[in-house]
Amino acid sequence: MDWRRRLANLSRGVSWIVAIGSLLVGTFSILMMVRRGRISNPYDAQSSSCQFPAIYNFGDSNSDTGAVSAVFGRVHPPFGMTYFHKPSGRYSDGRLIIDFLGSDIKDRFPRPEDYKRALYTFDIGQNDLHAGITSMKEEQVKTYIPTIINEFASAVEKLYQQGARTFWIHNTGPIGCLPYFVKNYPPTPENTDQIGCVKSYNNVAQEFNKNLKDKVSQLQKQLQETSFMYVDIYSVKYSLISQANKHGFTDPLGQCIGQDGNFSRGCANPLEYISWDGVHYTEAANKWIANRLQDGSFSAPKLPLMKACEAFLGS
Repeated sequence: MDWRRRLANLSRGVSWIVAIGSLLVGTFSILMMVRRGRISNPYDAQSSSCQFPAIYNFGDSNSDTGAVSAVFGRVHPPFGMTYFHKPSGRYSDGRLIIDFLGSDIKDRFPRPEDYKRALYTFDIGQNDLHAGITSMKEEQVKTYIPTIINEFASAVEKLYQQGARTFWIHNTGPIGCLPYFVKNYPPTPENTDQIGCVKSYNNVAQEFNKNLKDKVSQLQKQLQETSFMYVDIYSVKYSLISQANKHGFTDPLGQCIGQDGNFSRGCANPLEYISWDGVHYTEAANKWIANRLQDGSFSAPKLPLMKACEAFLGS
């Protein structure tokens, strides 16, 4: 199959994802972490709160709290071993970034009146780039990026038409630093960056993020009475990987499970690893990343999470 046909197949796949996501929003939030109450600093129980009535998350397995597991079959041990002590539908040993950002929110099914005041989060790109990188050359993947971004914009516009007004958009992380790629697609010396990541793969991710940021800016101007927060997950994750030892992690390009191809056996201490299985992050890494997002220094506009909530809802 030539690369043009691969692009066509990938495009159809994105369209199906958008269609399924829109359908789920129109019914109820099996895909999302949807909860009642407040979003507050997960590390300070006494912090001020903000009343988002619900969070609807659209994303890949980096932020999936159980949709794939519910629809296609449950994940198995040792997934969930650190926090839940059993599989929880999450592709990690424990909690995800979104769990920490919404850790003080109580469970409740959303009501129709919640939709307009809810927070809509997006964490996308890694799966699309992964599919492209493993099936075509990097420059060919870059030509496909506008298609992915346009599908994303179409999904946002559909949500807007249904009443969504507040959007929290994560860009994609440094895919060239995932142990899966470093191990299975080892870079040449000239294609290796200073910390051992695949330089050209990260360049693809940065191109994706540039296009995504431009599109978010366009949507902010195009859609009336909306608030967008663009979050630079790439920089946060790259900072963690490049300074792993400083933050208590070892072997930043290694992984907790599956190093020998066996994904059914957990490592001795997941807290020491950034990567859980070569593709997804550990709870320890997710907690570190979520903590760095709290002060807004990696967001545009640069607002702390609590201040952003107050600004978005006018509370």
